[in-house]
Amino acid sequence: MTEFEFEVKRSTRRRTVSLEVRDARLLVRAPLGVSERELARLVQRKGPWVRSKIRAQQQLLAAIPEYRYVTGESLPWLGSTLALDVTEAPAGRAERRGGQLRVGLSRRSRQPAREQTRRLVQGWYRDEALRLLTEKTHRLTARLGLRCTGVNVRVTRSKWGHCTSRGAIQYNWQIVLAPESIVDYLVAHEVCHLRHHNHSRAFWQLVEQVCPDYRELRDWLKANGRTLVL
Repeated sequence: MTEFEFEVKRSTRRRTVSLEVRDARLLVRAPLGVSERELARLVQRKGPWVRSKIRAQQQLLAAIPEYRYVTGESLPWLGSTLALDVTEAPAGRAERRGGQLRVGLSRRSRQPAREQTRRLVQGWYRDEALRLLTEKTHRLTARLGLRCTGVNVRVTRSKWGHCTSRGAIQYNWQIVLAPESIVDYLVAHEVCHLRHHNHSRAFWQLVEQVCPDYRELRDWLKANGRTLVL
């Protein structure tokens, strides 16, 4: 027996056993011929490593914020916060006034107040992220003499940004929940892909030219990216 519960995924192509901790859960990938008892012994031998990984991921998952979408709640915005103010209105709307994000809930909507507020808040963030990221992207492409064919935003699970071979750039709009320096790093990263469609030394040299402290900013995003949710 082992102190860890784990899921086993087997494959005819696999020749070795590997352990992976994802979302504080242990996944064991194995060939078809390895018995459950052998896998349990391996997991037991790797106990300190598994325990450390699970503990670290549990701490990270605990740091992911959950929002109630009620008046007085603080929402992250470019390293600062916006105070949410929810009222009733003839039609649903969201607008920023100084340090406040004012959301008017439609009296005619049948949606619960929390869901309507969440939808309006996310819509505002998405629109503002598109405006800001488009502006920053075009400013940097002009500076570097490059051409971007379009900017789009969406929520993506695995990537914060993507540059296509046709010169279009897509961002995860939730990046605006991070400090603005992180936003600028992401823009630099994707714009530099307009010249180098790879992660070669030449690519990173161009990123460093545009964003000298990119290593620190990249590490911050890797460490904290999962907490950037709304």
